Amino acid sequence: MSSTDPALLMDCADGVAVLRLNRPQALNAFTAELLATLRETLDRLGAEESVRAVVITGEGRAFCAGQDLSDPHVAPVPGEAPKDIGYLIEHFYAPMARALRACRVPTVCAVNGVAAGAGLSLALGCDLVVASEKASFVLGFNKIGLVPDAGSTWLLPRLVGRARAMELALLGDKLSATDALAWGLINRCVAPDALLEEAKALAVRLAVLPTRALVRTRQLLDEAQTLSFGEALKAEGVAQSELGFAHDYREGVEAFMQKRAPRYTDR
Repeated sequence: MSSTDPALLMDCADGVAVLRLNRPQALNAFTAELLATLRETLDRLGAEESVRAVVITGEGRAFCAGQDLSDPHVAPVPGEAPKDIGYLIEHFYAPMARALRACRVPTVCAVNGVAAGAGLSLALGCDLVVASEKASFVLGFNKIGLVPDAGSTWLLPRLVGRARAMELALLGDKLSATDALAWGLINRCVAPDALLEEAKALAVRLAVLPTRALVRTRQLLDEAQTLSFGEALKAEGVAQSELGFAHDYREGVEAFMQKRAPRYTDR
């Protein structure tokens, strides 16, 4: 890869956009530029009618090694004041993480190698996560005097519980893909040569389903973590009322009654 190659590659087919982090020489580590490009791309794809699911993966042997510590936004300069890493979080990481969780289409992550630091957050921020048997997951912030970011402190306890989240965050041990599956951190663990095919197959399945309802399902599941049972019931009712007036509900019922394949269009 040359310095002029794009840091994010994309191709689209069958309603699925595949995004590839393209900094293999740096293990696809994040720069501010890559974070901004990823956020803008997710926003744009969410608004495109032809795209109904997104797959995110990495080029080369890693998925994403987290923050590139040579990025001018974080790299210490001898004789100069320390950089405000909070600025990078507020203006680049948080917008990317929000764009991923608010994406108007379902997202699938194909973890082809190590997912470290914010790379782990990116993977777990997707709706479904498929990992190669050679993949691994590690936070590693404890070794550089920082805290987990890009949404890890919110995502990890919800996925694996507080005890395991604390273990991953405080000890910083590397978790294999098979252990990540056993812990409930990811959805599937497959052979390396089957990874992208499996992720694309899941995305194609999602692409033919009612997109708007899938995204509302994601929202309800996330929001319910802080709601009482009664509040969750109320939120479900609001969503059902909203979706019940939409095209896809009518189309789904009619297709079922007519014994034909439905054609969903709502976004």
